[in-house]
Amino acid sequence: MAQIPNLDNSPLNLKSLSREQSQRDLVKILKDIRGKKCLVIEPKLGGSLSLIIQTSLLKEYGIELRHLSAEPVQTDCTKVVYLVPSQRDLMKFISSHVHNDISKGLQREYYIYFVPRREIQCEKILEEENVHHLMTIGEYPLYVVPLDEDVLSFELDLAYKECQVDGDTGSLWQIAKAIHKLESSFGVIPNLRAKGKASVLVADILNRMQTEEPVSSSDMAVPEINTLILIDREVDMVTPMCSQLTYEGLVDEFLRINNGSVELDSSVMGVQQEGKKMKVPLNSSDKLFKEIRDLNFEVVVQVLRQKATSMKQDYTEMTTTNQTVSELKDFVKKLNSLPEMTRHINLAQHLSKFTSKPSFLAKLDMEHTIVEASSYDICFEYIEEMIQKQEPLINVLRILILFSVTNSGLPKKHFDYLRRELLHSYGFEHMATLNNLEKAGLFKKQESKSNWLTVKRALQLVVEDTDTANPNDIAYVFSGYAPLSIRLVQHAVRSGWRPMEEILKLLPGPHTETKRGSLCEQSII
Repeated sequence: MAQIPNLDNSPLNLKSLSREQSQRDLVKILKDIRGKKCLVIEPKLGGSLSLIIQTSLLKEYGIELRHLSAEPVQTDCTKVVYLVPSQRDLMKFISSHVHNDISKGLQREYYIYFVPRREIQCEKILEEENVHHLMTIGEYPLYVVPLDEDVLSFELDLAYKECQVDGDTGSLWQIAKAIHKLESSFGVIPNLRAKGKASVLVADILNRMQTEEPVSSSDMAVPEINTLILIDREVDMVTPMCSQLTYEGLVDEFLRINNGSVELDSSVMGVQQEGKKMKVPLNSSDKLFKEIRDLNFEVVVQVLRQKATSMKQDYTEMTTTNQTVSELKDFVKKLNSLPEMTRHINLAQHLSKFTSKPSFLAKLDMEHTIVEASSYDICFEYIEEMIQKQEPLINVLRILILFSVTNSGLPKKHFDYLRRELLHSYGFEHMATLNNLEKAGLFKKQESKSNWLTVKRALQLVVEDTDTANPNDIAYVFSGYAPLSIRLVQHAVRSGWRPMEEILKLLPGPHTETKRGSLCEQSII
């Protein structure tokens, strides 16, 4: 199965307006640089590009591919093209490559294309390194990447840290620009709701862009997108700290989905090639994955068992009775789905090794206890024990952040104690991490009483007796906890946010509801 997801069934025409346009832009850049060339791509960006353009297509244009690293580029090409995000640390790598070539007497032409736009600070570093004059500089305007038929990504992994810790809001302009580009294809989005400082700022930038570079609505009687809802990550830090219990969620939890695929030992997938890794694509092109991705994992196991039993019965019938041509054809159709079945049975079996561990089940119980805010002391002792056992730091920090966020911080005595224990157990090299978490408000001293209980009750975030087999509420995703951000989206779509303004005021940051078009009316609270 191709790693590039099939976008034919997308609710919007993402194929031609997102992927194909990005392909054309990249091919044009490369075609304009005549002759054989070496394309050096920053590794994370390379993963994003794999969802847009096949490597084989690039090679057709006589291109050698390399990943950017501190090591010099090994190539016989006289033209080196760097495709990189606007990150200042990468400029040092590129400068060292050029200096290395000069020291060896190599004569090359250098090109840098920044994604999605060039940044003055990056060019200043190139000037300081005395290589700027040797570069031809341009932009590759890749603002959104289609991860699947209904998911677009801005690919801004560091945006939260940049905004919350570094005070750098440059990524917000990129988000607004990406949305504005979508509007140029699908029409001005008439309803905009935003919650949180960053989201309100994005809404403001977007409205200014529409004033300065108006999107013409004359060709579209009705915009294809009716409502845009922007929510700061800061508004709901509880949800990402909890363990997802859907099939796709658990795959990501334990195996890490990256650019629409997971990388596993080949033995997990039943391929006996010792030490070899293989990539398993996970997107809607896989019909079985599309069917089971959002189901609770317990239900997925039952579905796979039923499908395997059904196929076994069909095979028995085929070998013991005379079949019509039509029946043979139906059976062959079912056989075509066998590779998908095998893939997901292997994956589910591998996941079961993690989900059946007592430590995982205990962690789930503790997450629910913290979310329900039912026993502060039990939660504190559990975290203390995790640190003493030196469980993986990322697991400890997730539970700790969940505990801190739902309590609006920890009393100074407990905060200082846990911080000290973390540094003693895991090393003082993690001091910067703890400082950043405090700066972002994720692990901090308690300065005011928590309003989590009020928010939890008002938005019905904890749902008792959730039916995971026949869910009628989003709470099935976490077996009882309904994500706060999803509740905000549900209210925004059903009745708008005005009826729940008092609850919105209890959450971080301002909120805004805007009617957009020829006349903009805006209210900010």
